[in-house]
Amino acid sequence: MGNWMNKEPPPPVVLVPPLFDFPPLAARNRMLESSYNMLFGKVALKCLFEDYFEEARHFNTRIMLKPLDDPHVDLVATVSGPIDSHPDEKVRGDAFFRWQSDVDDPHTFVDLFVSNSDPVLQMRSCAYYPKFGFGAFGIFPLLLSKRVSSEDFGVMGLRYGSGNLSFGATVTPFSATDEMPKTVWLVSKMGRLTAGIQYEPQYGKEDGLKFKNLLNWSCAIGYGVGSGSPLSPSFNFNLELAKSSQFIASFYQHVVVQRRVKNPLEVDDVVGITNYIDFGFELQTSVDDTKSPKDNAADSTFQVGASWQANKNFLLKGKMGPLGSSLALAFKSWWKPSFTFSISATRDRRTGSISHGFGVRVENIREASYQRADPNFVMLTPNKEHLAEGMIWKIGKRPMLQSDVNAGNFDGLPRELRPFDKIL
Repeated sequence: MGNWMNKEPPPPVVLVPPLFDFPPLAARNRMLESSYNMLFGKVALKCLFEDYFEEARHFNTRIMLKPLDDPHVDLVATVSGPIDSHPDEKVRGDAFFRWQSDVDDPHTFVDLFVSNSDPVLQMRSCAYYPKFGFGAFGIFPLLLSKRVSSEDFGVMGLRYGSGNLSFGATVTPFSATDEMPKTVWLVSKMGRLTAGIQYEPQYGKEDGLKFKNLLNWSCAIGYGVGSGSPLSPSFNFNLELAKSSQFIASFYQHVVVQRRVKNPLEVDDVVGITNYIDFGFELQTSVDDTKSPKDNAADSTFQVGASWQANKNFLLKGKMGPLGSSLALAFKSWWKPSFTFSISATRDRRTGSISHGFGVRVENIREASYQRADPNFVMLTPNKEHLAEGMIWKIGKRPMLQSDVNAGNFDGLPRELRPFDKIL
């Protein structure tokens, strides 16, 4: 009885909600892509500028499910189309059926793609051996209404990946053309700097001329700070010269902040909540001196975007550019499976009109369970030496997770929170 009366109150904690969509779906297929196309902030910027920004006057429904009895397989189905009946547009439907050899390792898999438009049936496969760092992959369109480009006959590739180096090549062995190889890339990381180069022969009639043509070469360099885990802040700045004709500058920043909890339904020991704020900027401008200054101005554009995840349920995003601006609001319920509803509004600066888009997602592929104050994820060390009132809310202080995450040890975290540092 005495022990019960003298029981100490629980330590103050800060809630750490799961991110809406992490890891991004593009991470599941990263072994099918050139590392050059996946690095330099490209995946993060694509998620920031595209996710939940539905096309104006269109709807998008996505179902991502896996059976409880066999987590090695899953299905991603998408149905999208215009809200109003339009004679020139039809409802598009497609689906991926995927088998993955290891539940925790998405790099070895086989999937089938079916659609009501080209390609009607496509198979993709990838085998990666982390012990040696080598992998092989292939993309094979099985049913097409017509085969025009070399990719329509299938693409195969070999790659090597380590924590600081990635190189590989893709070929089109079944194509009638002599485009060999289709893509070659080399990316290296040195500390916080990442540099890469990529060769894609698209200009020139002969292989020798294609190799010498600068329009077939792209190069990029990036500077990044952060571990890659969403529980830690990160920042990266990138410069790219694409096809030796277009200059692209971009930056992306992921910020982890804390705010007080003003929710009477929470218990007294919960004093704050973690928020995730993301900023992104991308500038593209033509540097091709063969074009007129008027054409160069038309090829130049930029966009700025930001997102704020207030808690585990609400996400607010916005972006703007020279032609228009968009705002998106998403609500997510963490049931099993989870349910997400989003609405976006787009304003066209040329006409002044505002149009809306809607999206619905159902998912149980990415499961997050780190919302409540688990000892592994509290922002404060649970003892009397670190009290919330004396540490969290000081201006200029940024208290992060005090234990393993601060030390760079992510072994105790869920797999979706661990950074992808083993493979560049």
